[in-house]
Amino acid sequence: MVSGDMLDPSSLIRIVERVGPDEVYNLAAQSSVGVSWDQPMVTGAVTGGGVLNILEALKTAAPAARFYQASSSEIFGRSDAEAQNEATPTHPRSPYGAAKLYGHWLTVVYRESYGLHASSGILFNHESPLRALEFVTRKVTDAAARIKLGLAKELRLGNVDTQRDWGHARDYVRAMWLILQQETPDDYVVATGRTTSVRAMCEIAFGHVGLKLDDHLVIDPRFWRPAEIDTLKGDAAKARRVLGWAPTVTLEEMICEMVDADLARHRA
Repeated sequence: MVSGDMLDPSSLIRIVERVGPDEVYNLAAQSSVGVSWDQPMVTGAVTGGGVLNILEALKTAAPAARFYQASSSEIFGRSDAEAQNEATPTHPRSPYGAAKLYGHWLTVVYRESYGLHASSGILFNHESPLRALEFVTRKVTDAAARIKLGLAKELRLGNVDTQRDWGHARDYVRAMWLILQQETPDDYVVATGRTTSVRAMCEIAFGHVGLKLDDHLVIDPRFWRPAEIDTLKGDAAKARRVLGWAPTVTLEEMICEMVDADLARHRA
């Protein structure tokens, strides 16, 4: 482990010079859409500007390294397309989405301008038991576990009618690696192609522990965002065709795994 700062280009250059990497995966970001409304400047600086800093470091100190940028389905935002692919027009609906779009296009610019092997994975929502508690899937699975164990009585959420394309982080990290194994750098949508509402996802979690969601769900206006994305659904046909990638974990398996992990943590 080495220490660095995405807002300090000199620290990134020193790290790249010292390590001499063959592959670089940029997962650094202020990664919460909700927090980005409260901290738009930090989100723009780290999630967007940080990409510029690391691309400059690679251009300067390791131009032969292969670079992966963690792009996001949030760049699509309000989309008229039934499913979003690499050619879908972008319309971000949050400071986070706008910052990710900046980083996404910077990756394209440095690839085309300086010949860097720079690729983006436009990942739709990916979850696991390691997901932070402020994200909706983990908030839900943790609440289901706590309510089942008598440690809580309710789950407070905002808009439960929004629909997302959720996959497992294990599958999506495998896609990241596959992207950098290609001889030609490019951009890929990584998604399951299945959309599920927040409410339906909650019902999977609560049903797994024998609870009825409606007995515990409280809709709280505090959790509504200034601008919401109603539906996101990814079209990963290119990733399937070029990378040979496909998801292996279903939404139901993933949510149940997360609930079981939260049950074990609280019991311990």
